[in-house]
Amino acid sequence: MSDNLPTFKKGDMVEGYRIMSEIGRGAASIIYLVQDPKNKQVWALKHVAKTNPKSQRFMDQAEIEYKIASQLDHDSIRKIPKMIKTGSILKSTGLILVMELVDGISLHEEKPELLDELVDVFRQTASALAQMHDRGFVHADMKPHNVIVGRSLGGKLSAKLIDLGQSCKSGTIKKRIQGTPDYIAPEQVHRREITPKTDMYNFGATMYWVLSGKNIPTAMGTSQDSLMGSRDDALIERPIPISEILPDIPERLCDLIMHCVEVDPDKRPGSMDDVTNKLDLILGIVRADAVEANKTS
Repeated sequence: MSDNLPTFKKGDMVEGYRIMSEIGRGAASIIYLVQDPKNKQVWALKHVAKTNPKSQRFMDQAEIEYKIASQLDHDSIRKIPKMIKTGSILKSTGLILVMELVDGISLHEEKPELLDELVDVFRQTASALAQMHDRGFVHADMKPHNVIVGRSLGGKLSAKLIDLGQSCKSGTIKKRIQGTPDYIAPEQVHRREITPKTDMYNFGATMYWVLSGKNIPTAMGTSQDSLMGSRDDALIERPIPISEILPDIPERLCDLIMHCVEVDPDKRPGSMDDVTNKLDLILGIVRADAVEANKTS
């Protein structure tokens, strides 16, 4: 669909920003690297155009992303300071999001090699989700693709949570199934309330895949035959304990992951703050073990 979108060229001025290059495309959007000529600051500019009735959904998601992001201020959540609607009051032709430029690679494409760095990325991501939950929102599409990992000049890794297009207020019941099949929670498939426990399941499935390279069974398989999933949560196959796949991973981390992916939301951890605190503890243990190993090597 993005092939039919109007495009901008290098040097074009769009709503006061100079186009530097195209850096990505979505189903109904193009993302550009842009610069504000006034202060030379560089941003990512997402242009969503209304080319047909179906593209209205993508415009709605972009507007949701802006409205929720504007109410968050966590260092590990991409900032979106401005939304500009294009066209006229009577006829909207699209919208533009001015977004923080996030320089890095998604966890889906590449993961940190050192366990302490990986646990730190998990901890930062959990902390970002905790702020969303504290402010009444759920990400609702937590997956490795939506965590961008970068490295500062000092070498420290930083995680950025992106893509709030499916985010919603806690307690929302969506009109249709939304989520990514390999990470989706049972309540998303069955169109029950979306709550912080939903993000917890998605996050647990994300950690499971990042560590093991394997997806957990979910209520919605990847085949068309299982699109609606089973209405009986008891029939969802339990994932293999990650400790059986990776016996060298700390027991506390394995237990936390399996706790997050409990089918019954009431059996998952109490809050994402609890998950963050446990990851903080695990990170301390992993780092202490690494120091001790260096002493004896």
